[in-house]
Amino acid sequence: MERDVRLKRLHFRSWHRGTREADNMIGGFFDKCGQSWSDSEIEWFEMLLEEEDVDIMAWAIGKTSPPAQFQTEQMTAMQKLDYFDFTK
Repeated sequence: MERDVRLKRLHFRSWHRGTREADNMIGGFFDKCGQSWSDSEIEWFEMLLEEEDVDIMAWAIGKTSPPAQFQTEQMTAMQKLDYFDFTK
């Protein structure tokens, strides 16, 4: 699939998770970082989006440890929460 199409699909999927909190966290992370990702980082994010929102959010805030396949530099970046606007 063409990179631009993949990114547009990921943008939509990251901002339409089902709850405002998940949308802001996952969508905000994508908006900040997604355009600079390599193909392997895009694949990682595609796999991440297959997981449950409650799990992704728990990993991002450090409540639980992510499974091995998600323990990457991208997860470390997501855990910084510097992309998330807590005032929304």
